[in-house]
Amino acid sequence: MRMEKWKQKSAGDRAFEVILCILLAVFVIMAVYPLYFVVLASVSDPLLVSRGKVLLLPEGMSLFGFQKVFEDGRIWTGLRNTLLYTVLGTAVNMLATLPAAYALSRRDLRGRKTVMMLFVFTMFFNGGLVPTYLLMQKQHLVNTMWVFILPFAVNVYNLIIARTFFETSIPQELYESAALDGCSDFRFFGSIVLPLSKAIVSVIMLYYMVAHWNDFFTGLIYIMDRKLNPLQLVLREILIINNVFTAGGTGGGGLNSYNQMYADTVKYAVIIVSSLPMLILYPFIQKYFEKGVMIGAIKG
Repeated sequence: MRMEKWKQKSAGDRAFEVILCILLAVFVIMAVYPLYFVVLASVSDPLLVSRGKVLLLPEGMSLFGFQKVFEDGRIWTGLRNTLLYTVLGTAVNMLATLPAAYALSRRDLRGRKTVMMLFVFTMFFNGGLVPTYLLMQKQHLVNTMWVFILPFAVNVYNLIIARTFFETSIPQELYESAALDGCSDFRFFGSIVLPLSKAIVSVIMLYYMVAHWNDFFTGLIYIMDRKLNPLQLVLREILIINNVFTAGGTGGGGLNSYNQMYADTVKYAVIIVSSLPMLILYPFIQKYFEKGVMIGAIKG
């Protein structure tokens, strides 16, 4: 069937599709191969990687990088902390963002445009790092786990996407029909709006989860107790220590080169450790993510 359609097309259309497929294949390779190479380099012999002999398949299997990363006891503390911050932080984000977005989407809410303007204002202007630090200190959030969770409960960009979806995809007639049956606003939001909004909810949840998982700046600024450090900050310290060890090598360029090879292997392993959980999670919500991105792109 496809061959028949292909034959029915003009020579120009067929040439265009061939060129388009070639260009897409090139772009896919350019995007995917660096990630693939990181995986290969993390499980290959550092000497062969440095010599450029690792291209398509792993050579001289070696788990040295992962061994160095996971033998550090701080990695497990950081992983536990990051999981806690990600789960609690995302829950707080969703509890704050979705009801606010739904309320702002209701045309019968008085002053909603003014409230929305105040939200948008914070996207362009903020107090700066020093006033923000003083505020966190005043609220007794510095050097506590809550500094990762409470201060950044609402992302205005995500709020706008959710509000736009509720405003354009949930018919007003649906609310009026439910209200006639005695449905309250809270029950309508929980029983009707949220089940119809799985796509946008999944997208916003993924955005928040990735933001919490990758967050190291908050810990860098507000956390002094190493027991509260997130995984990203622990991995950063491992890289810094590893680089210092490499730069401080003695005995000439040969030893430094040897240390650098193993330092690069540790870097590749750190990339895998920090990225793998999100990569595992993404396929389970991919279908919702695609729908949500189209919603935000077309109706936003």
